[in-house]
This record gives sequence, structure tokens and C-alpha cells, in this order.
Amino acid sequence: MASEPKTRPTDASVADFIAAVENPRRRAQAQVIHDLLTEVSGETAVMWGPSIIGYGRYRGPTGEWPLHGFSPRKANLVLYFAPEFPEREALMARMGPHKSSVSCVYVTDLNKIDLDVVRELAVKSAASTRARHPD
Repeated sequence: MASEPKTRPTDASVADFIAAVENPRRRAQAQVIHDLLTEVSGETAVMWGPSIIGYGRYRGPTGEWPLHGFSPRKANLVLYFAPEFPEREALMARMGPHKSSVSCVYVTDLNKIDLDVVRELAVKSAASTRARHPD
């Protein structure tokens, strides 16, 4: 059996975490993504570890994880979506400039990507994850 992940939900304040983002531009972009993912998920955001904001949760083979989330890092915003679902590649192609690796999508400038596509990625990713990992 796989060990539990080190990244786990905490009681830390999401609002305080976003307010503490040093770069004002990145802080504003974090708030935009936070508002979008809160609206899409209908879930209260939770800090997962010291730097990931997660929405919803599921239990997979390696433990409990958020359905989707993000982290406002210095170099970019990192968006977390399911790594495989049928529409993912087509949506990623329409999103705008980014880099990706497995479930991480790295965005340098939120103003250059299509937020409607990010919204659709969140919806499709969560639906796919729920289908694969029903409660």
C-alpha cells in the first residue's frame, strides 16, 4: 500500500496566504484564480501544505488530494488539474502561453491566457477525477 502524501490539508488561512504573496501582480492574479476556482468548484478553498490552495477533494490510490488547485509561485502560477482526461490536450492548446508537466500547468502571465479555458479545464478535470475515484 502506498504511503500517505506529505501534502495534506491544513487549517492555515487561504486569505492570509494570498495576502502575503509578495509580488502585487502575482497576488492579484492569485485572487483572480482563487475566485474562478471557488466559483467553478462550489467548494471552500483549503490550504494543502504551506503553498497549495486546493478545492474539493478525492481519495486516490496514493491518498487524499484536492480536485484542483493552484499555487502562486514567484516565477509563475502553477495550476493543478487531472493529468489525463479526454478534452485536456485540446483545451491546453487553446489556453494560451503555458508549460505543463503531468498535472501541473505553469502560467507566467494570467493576462495572456484564456480564463474561459481555465474554467473549462477545472470543470472537466474535476468531473473526470470524480468519475475515476467515486466516494
